[in-house]
Amino acid sequence: MFGNEKFAMKYLLILITLILSSPVNAHPHAWINMQTTFIGTHKNINKIKMQWQYDPMSSAYNLDGLDTSEAHLSSTLNQLAHQLIKNLLGVHYYTYLYHDKTPIRYLETDSAHFTYEKNRLTLSFQLTLEKPISLSTTPITLKIYEPTYYVDMSWKSSRDIHFSPQLQSHCHADIEQAKPTAEQMMYASSLPADVTPDRPLGQLFAQTVHLTCL
Repeated sequence: MFGNEKFAMKYLLILITLILSSPVNAHPHAWINMQTTFIGTHKNINKIKMQWQYDPMSSAYNLDGLDTSEAHLSSTLNQLAHQLIKNLLGVHYYTYLYHDKTPIRYLETDSAHFTYEKNRLTLSFQLTLEKPISLSTTPITLKIYEPTYYVDMSWKSSRDIHFSPQLQSHCHADIEQAKPTAEQMMYASSLPADVTPDRPLGQLFAQTVHLTCL
């Protein structure tokens, strides 16, 4: 990993190299449960709100060595969120939205914050689309994934996909589960923690959200 992606991975829980046994070495090394809200008007979608909840081990890993005392926890979480969202800019926020087959770009954002409850970090931030998507029968799809599959990023069910009040009567979401081949799953399970895969594993294991908006 190079450049911005290297730094983004550092803060997205990365490289858990202390666990050396083969079964645990298998990708992924950490897990994020997601909730996503589409925001817009009766005519278009213009923003996406994210909530990414980290598993307890990777939460502890991200906070290791930082000042988490009661007096300084809020400042620590703000600094961590600021650094992470800054570095995620260079990797498109791991968020790939398509209107038909056209990729959608986002404006740069710095509106991110972490909360820490029950030993879990949750990152919240909002992306503004560079150009709003008009509601129509044209397919809208969304994938969110970390390219090397060190981190599994997933929605538990379609109930984790939400819409702002203006969109609720217009849009519906379905989640298509990834269908990696047996060979791809074996490859992922064979990778040690300190190896960068030679293919975009994250995309192979990523769910796809299909939006139907009328």
